[in-house]
Order: sequence, then C-alpha cells, then structure tokens
Amino acid sequence: MKIVVTNDDGFDQPGLAALVEALKPLGKVTVVAPATPQSNVGHRVTMKASIRVDRLDEDTYVVHATPADCTRLAVKALVPDVDWIIAGINPGANLGSDVYQSGTVAASREAAILGVRAVAVSQYIAPDWSVDWTAARVQASRFLPGVLNEPLAAGQFWNINLPSPIDADSDLCRQHCPLDKHPHRYRYVEDVKGFRYHGIIHDRPRSTGSDVDVCFGGMISITLMEI
Repeated sequence: MKIVVTNDDGFDQPGLAALVEALKPLGKVTVVAPATPQSNVGHRVTMKASIRVDRLDEDTYVVHATPADCTRLAVKALVPDVDWIIAGINPGANLGSDVYQSGTVAASREAAILGVRAVAVSQYIAPDWSVDWTAARVQASRFLPGVLNEPLAAGQFWNINLPSPIDADSDLCRQHCPLDKHPHRYRYVEDVKGFRYHGIIHDRPRSTGSDVDVCFGGMISITLMEI
C-alpha cells in the first residue's frame, strides 16, 4: 500500500513525524508536506503561480504552497499511484465547523475530490495540557489499521480527532459520530490595531453524540465526511 502523509503545520513538525511512524507498518510512506506553517488556510489552492518543490530524500517532498496543493501534487505528479492521503497529526482539534478552515482537513478533502481515499487526524489539546506525541503516535497506530479497512464511497473521507489528556497506555474508545453544527461562541475585541478574535474553544456548544461531544468526552471521534 502506498500512503502519502501531509499536514498544515510544515514538513518538520512532530505531529507529522508521529503519523509517519504510526503508518510505516502499513505500507510505503511518502511525505508531501508544506514548507511553512499553513494552519487555517482552508482549501486554498495555487492555480496561476509555479509551485516550488524540494526533494529532501527519496520519500520526502517539501512543497512551497498549501496543504491542498500538496495533495494535488502528490496525486497528479509525485505519487500518482497513491492509495491513501493521510493528513496530520494536527496539534489542535478539527471538529464541527473547524473542518472548513482547517488546512489538515482540506488536504484530505482534496484527495476525496480527486478520487483518492483519505483521512485527517487531529489531536485535541485540553486546557493546561501539552501534546504527548508519543501517545498520539501509539494511539494512531492502534486505530488507523481498522479505519483504513472500512469502506469509503466516492467523495467520502474520514475526519478523526483524538481526545486529551491521553498517554500511550490510555484505553480509548472510538465512536463514529456526525459533525457538530453549532456555531462558535466568539467575539471580536477592538484594540489600537483593529479587531482581534476572542474565543475559548473548550467552551463551545455541542450536540449530544456529535464529534465535539465525543472528543471532549474522552473518546476518539470518527466522522465520515462528504465533499
């Protein structure tokens, strides 16, 4: 099986390294990831300018563009026989309406658009907790084989969020769940430079059984997405 790993934080970030290690037992892994942080760029793609790509080694391509561009290049030029595009592991949850601004999710959505199976993986960060990347790697290595064996119809992909806090020994339940549709409760505070976003993600409203509720409740949320 040929797997391309990407993210929206940059090719040199620990979440991507953790995902690569989790996937190595499942097949040949190639990294096609952004050169610089691309968080919250959504599904932006490059149409008119040339895209610089640096090949660091046989299995690592650094793309000077967006996560969706990484997927496009992987599928159309760099690894055209790829079986899966897997994005992550993002430091921070991508739940509910977050999926529309997330570069991580956009990379997987672009794969689905191009007819390639895909997964986005993110790690929720609870208050006063720092990501344990070893734990994230171990947990990903446990749930990804099962997810990759589940059927996906054309235009579908998976969005998965790990809860927190966790450690490598945490016995985490997994639940398939729908995307939460509640709007965020945030506001803008005016300062001398203009208006600044202010919101607390941990307090967001949620529906019982939704991805937000499941992940915040300590389980791995698995959501089937459509393009």
